[in-house]
Amino acid sequence: MANPRTLDKRRKSVRNIKKITRTMELIATARFKQAMDRASEATAFTQRITQLVKDLTATELEFEHPLLTKRESKKKAVLLVLTANRGLCGGYNGNICRAAFPRLKQLQNEYDEVELRISGKKGISIFRVQRRLTADKTYLQFEDKPKFEDVEPVAIDLLESFQAHEIDRMDVAYMKFVSSSRQEPMLETLLPLSGLEGLDDEDDNKPVNAPGSLYEFVPSAESILQEVVPMSFKVKLFKCFLDAAVCEQIARMVAMKAATENANDLIKYLSREFNRARQSRITNEIMEIIGGVEALASS
Repeated sequence: MANPRTLDKRRKSVRNIKKITRTMELIATARFKQAMDRASEATAFTQRITQLVKDLTATELEFEHPLLTKRESKKKAVLLVLTANRGLCGGYNGNICRAAFPRLKQLQNEYDEVELRISGKKGISIFRVQRRLTADKTYLQFEDKPKFEDVEPVAIDLLESFQAHEIDRMDVAYMKFVSSSRQEPMLETLLPLSGLEGLDDEDDNKPVNAPGSLYEFVPSAESILQEVVPMSFKVKLFKCFLDAAVCEQIARMVAMKAATENANDLIKYLSREFNRARQSRITNEIMEIIGGVEALASS
């Protein structure tokens, strides 16, 4: 039987851990709500600007934008992996990296050179330990509240490299937010811009100048396209960072809730063991006293 004092110390330690995990759960819940609000607002904007690009490219114009043109060249590709800077969020970081490993291998087979970019300390560590790979570029400045002005320099760097034909393809691996109960690892090709995906099929063949069109383009669709297409890429990349932030908080909230529940179960178990050990010790002391009394009486 374990020492009651040892069990009591262990029970106090678990109670302290429970306070920490419960606090982290509450913090993650608050941050999740804030991040989800920001992601929801960005989703509406992303859908509208994507629809605008689709309408522009649906016009009967002989116009091509370099961001929309698929490259035949297979010189260089970029894979950007979005992970967290902190742990204690269950399998969040591991799931993203496991989804990114096959895509990285695929790109290495198809392209002469693949540049690996990782956002988040945990992703950097996982790639280094599990695949012995060092990222070519790392980003550690993104926390649970990514800002557009922080993501924009990354997007501009990728745009300039793509337009200068330094890279021919850019993929991003991140955790996509579907609902509060469903998140899934996602791999998307952002360059060449896949901005026309995910729209309703019923509008696929609808020209922008058809009756009932929502837009009139002044001075021309071409001039607007030059501005809107790069912005569409920036917004889509920003949306990936926002989704990643939301999913990270959900994963941390779930993990800390599970840790708190496990702490409760462990406290109950330790309390039972403590009571049994204490009762056993009291019984032994009573038996010793009875034995002593009987020894005195017999003498």
